[in-house]
Amino acid sequence: MIFSLSAALSGCGGNNNNANSGNNSSSGNASSTAAPEASTAPEASASAAPAGEDTNISGKVTFLTNRTDMIGKEYDDYAKRFNEKYPNIKIEFEGGQQDYNQQVKVRMASGELPDLLFIPGIPNSDLPKYFAPLDDLGLDDQITFKDFKSYEGQVYGISTGNSTSGIVYNKKAYADAGITELPKTWDEFLAACEKLKAKGIIPLASNFKDKWPLNTWVYDMPRIIENNPDFPNDKLNTDTPFTMDNGYGKAFSMLRELNEKGYLEKDINSTNWEQSKKDVASGKFAAYYLGNWVVNQLIGVGAESDNIGFYPLPADNSGTLRAALSPDFFYAVSKNSKNVEATKIFLKWLLTESGYEDFAGFISPLKGKESKLVQLQEFQSTGVELQEGTPDNGQVTDILNKAQIDLPAIAQEFVLAKDPEAVLDKWNKAWAKAKKEILGQ
Repeated sequence: MIFSLSAALSGCGGNNNNANSGNNSSSGNASSTAAPEASTAPEASASAAPAGEDTNISGKVTFLTNRTDMIGKEYDDYAKRFNEKYPNIKIEFEGGQQDYNQQVKVRMASGELPDLLFIPGIPNSDLPKYFAPLDDLGLDDQITFKDFKSYEGQVYGISTGNSTSGIVYNKKAYADAGITELPKTWDEFLAACEKLKAKGIIPLASNFKDKWPLNTWVYDMPRIIENNPDFPNDKLNTDTPFTMDNGYGKAFSMLRELNEKGYLEKDINSTNWEQSKKDVASGKFAAYYLGNWVVNQLIGVGAESDNIGFYPLPADNSGTLRAALSPDFFYAVSKNSKNVEATKIFLKWLLTESGYEDFAGFISPLKGKESKLVQLQEFQSTGVELQEGTPDNGQVTDILNKAQIDLPAIAQEFVLAKDPEAVLDKWNKAWAKAKKEILGQ
């Protein structure tokens, strides 16, 4: 099973049109099993500082990417623009396989890593074995999620981009239903859904059956309700992490209420992701509660960009808007690269000048850098507080795995159960049993 951000990372592999290119609440995808040690290169190579102002640096940089759809297209443009400034550094792009995470682990074991890549699911303590520190890029005071891929005070990974979650909506559908102001409270959101339903428009596409689209409900919404970035890790301090009156129970209850009021698909057990994109684009469905990454996918199936908007889903009736901020893959530089300096120069260019975050529909990984996407500008103009997640606690992940707890599956069970509280009781018992077995308490 896949938990927390690792669900999002596996979903982003291969092609940005993948169905489950989403994001979740807390982050980190560290595995409890360390990958085999790679052969080591001289430390001088790993610590070489990028000469960002020296345009005469030469070398060849191979970038193993999950975005195979960009090879021969946008990446060619990146290389051309980069070479206008650094003409002596040759950039080559290698397409990752479907299981990017496993592919990288195999290459780690053989000591044959590319120069630039994304960090797979390994413990942070293993980062220095394979990757060069990136503190010398001069970006430490600008990068978000600085501590996520750090070890002993050094940064080894920088996010490719960040995502948040909210209501991605069809503006015409909202206008046709007479919705003139975007909801700022949960009750206002329900009122908007009622107007849409009365107009014959399905208010929210949940894609309930596919399970992964529920990630926002089980990873993002609970910590937003609690206003606690570390809420997912707080489970370690209790034998009953799932209650009706905490972030989990309240988030699941919100989804249950939408279903009971008829604001989701008529048959939530027979949904189709690809068709839902076309239905939201056409206005048959009004919206999704998903990450900003879905905006470009809707445009890709025919929606006019001007007709797609994005706003925070109110978690309560306080009028205060919050949304989870989560990282995507993390860039890393192989410590065994023969061209560490050139690779770091290219990485810094990708982060500061390429514009990849706008193409991919991300929020910049650099603090204060505004998005060029109108939908993200609309989202941020609401005054929403973007709440950075915290790294996953490895013990929490171990207990979840031991208890076979799959949060989206629990949400499915909760929504359809006659006695939803009994569902939480069942999984609390599973959690407590696994916690005792692993921690002895």
